[in-house]
Amino acid sequence: MVLKLHGSPMSTCTRRVAVVLKEKNVPYELVKVDLMKDEQKSAAFMANQPFGQVPYIVEEDGFQLFESRAIGRYIALKYAGQGNDVIPSPADLKRTALFEQAASIELTNFDPFASGLAFEKVFKPNKKLGQTEERVVSALLQQLNVKMDAYEAMLSKSKYLAGDDVTLADLFHLTYGSMLCSIGIDVLESPKRPNVVRWWKDLTSRPSWQAVKDGA
Repeated sequence: MVLKLHGSPMSTCTRRVAVVLKEKNVPYELVKVDLMKDEQKSAAFMANQPFGQVPYIVEEDGFQLFESRAIGRYIALKYAGQGNDVIPSPADLKRTALFEQAASIELTNFDPFASGLAFEKVFKPNKKLGQTEERVVSALLQQLNVKMDAYEAMLSKSKYLAGDDVTLADLFHLTYGSMLCSIGIDVLESPKRPNVVRWWKDLTSRPSWQAVKDGA
């Protein structure tokens, strides 16, 4: 039995985990959850993930874990000896501190705005949750552009957000970032931010992302 990843193939959070599994060369079986049928809200699913969200993992010994970023960290630490190093050794205090700083940046300065834009422009109309509110889109985009200017400043000094080695903090941007690009929001591809463009091109060309970008 291999690790089981319970999620939806195109779910942003499911693919966030799948990227890390690919980086660490960890084989997995995708147990598909049909979000269109609200299978994630079923009693059977919520017995394992009480918030009714994808994904969660189940290991061979029965250990379970949910929340995509927590799963990513767990996989990176458990399989530290294989695949690509995407998290610093806990023994290296300064590199770990820089990683935690970068991880916090993704969580607080990127995700709320990127996921908010995805909700307004993609999820809301697709799930018939109402009309896209252009006022909200404009406000989110204005704030995200300010954040990306800060990214440009950081990435002018290092190859990745936590230094010159790629980490989970960088990889965690891939799913929502690619969604923004697909709907014509160019905050990651604007020529006025050459270092962000360079960083984004590097991330999206990684074999791990190429393997899961069209489905976990």
